[in-house]
Amino acid sequence: MPASGAQRARFLADAMLGSLARKLRALGFDTAYFKSGDDSELLDMATTEGRVILTSDRSLATTARRKGLRVIFMSGRSDGIRIREMTRTARAMGVSLTPGDPLCSICDGALRTITRHEVAGRVPQSVEKRHRRFYECVRCGKLYWRGGHWKKLRSLSRLLRDD
Repeated sequence: MPASGAQRARFLADAMLGSLARKLRALGFDTAYFKSGDDSELLDMATTEGRVILTSDRSLATTARRKGLRVIFMSGRSDGIRIREMTRTARAMGVSLTPGDPLCSICDGALRTITRHEVAGRVPQSVEKRHRRFYECVRCGKLYWRGGHWKKLRSLSRLLRDD
């Protein structure tokens, strides 16, 4: 549960932040990704869904602020730097960065645990043999397991806690 007075974050990443959106989803943050459309559509979506806008577009950030929307401007080029910027700004805004359960990095859907038997023929045999626990997106069916990317995500998640 978020700290008293803090609002749990729901994000809306603009088209320039697809990589960050995927990582935030995997880390357990509800993150919509606005791939295409004009700024007015993105602003409407943020308003309607109560999302914090993540953008590296200075003009969009300025417009969003003028409309009273919560926005985090990202000037960094790497996802690590962007997560640090997001952490600092979100705290200043009183937005909680308490993650939920990991979400599908592709569609933001919930993940369910499935067995090795259920993934037979759907993942490479070497992966099936090496791993015991798998996850499947209930929305799009994408499969996940704790592979080499897991350490990188854990490293990024530490940036959410560090100052």
